Amino acid sequence: MNSYASLCDDFGVSAYVHGKLDMPTGRETVLHFFEAVQKAFPSMTEFDRRPDGEFMLEEDREPGHYRWCSLDARRLCAGYVNPPALEDADAHNERVLEMAPYHLDLHALQTESMDVLYYFDFLYQGNHDEVVADALAGGGPFEGLATIPGGRVLNYQPSLMMALDEGCQLQCRLSVETRTTPYQVKAGNFPESPISVYFTVRQGWAKAPYKTFAESYRNQRRVLDELVDAYVLPHVITPLQRAIAAKQ
Repeated sequence: MNSYASLCDDFGVSAYVHGKLDMPTGRETVLHFFEAVQKAFPSMTEFDRRPDGEFMLEEDREPGHYRWCSLDARRLCAGYVNPPALEDADAHNERVLEMAPYHLDLHALQTESMDVLYYFDFLYQGNHDEVVADALAGGGPFEGLATIPGGRVLNYQPSLMMALDEGCQLQCRLSVETRTTPYQVKAGNFPESPISVYFTVRQGWAKAPYKTFAESYRNQRRVLDELVDAYVLPHVITPLQRAIAAKQ
């Protein structure tokens, strides 16, 4: 069972391989790769090439949970939105990472880094930046500014990046993305949209201790779980849940 999904409206697990060189774009190579992905996961039937050149294969989004895989100029991506269990996301992401070297000729020499990411979406109809400031600025140096009489918060999207090893090859990043515009604040009209919390563990590939993408993925997922459970949930997710609930 996916315990993280119960904490938010949408939860996702994604993997991103960043290349130093352009990814293959030839028709035959691209189709063979996505056909191999579809063979592994037959319910992935929605294929498209977007205006920016990105290739995308995904499941039907209607049920609210779906696998996806994409290929753009210098990045291979895979993910699972609202997976029934984290193991289901792992099975999908690891299988895509295992196939990539064979179908896309993607190897260590041309790889810059790999990210494994969790995201938590919270639907909220109101001033996103204000509720995030209420949740995360309290007791800190920004609390006074955020509570100026008559003032309204227009932008509050905290971000923090940390090195997790001596060589700065293993890193983590926490970021919060809001979607409220100054015009919406001025008009007092707020459509319902998601506040997103992203937590990423990045492995630099130049001196990576792992031979394969799948091996690194498993380690990065382990680090993600440890840091999310110890720091992100109690200090970011829970306060944000409470602040949103208090305003609804």
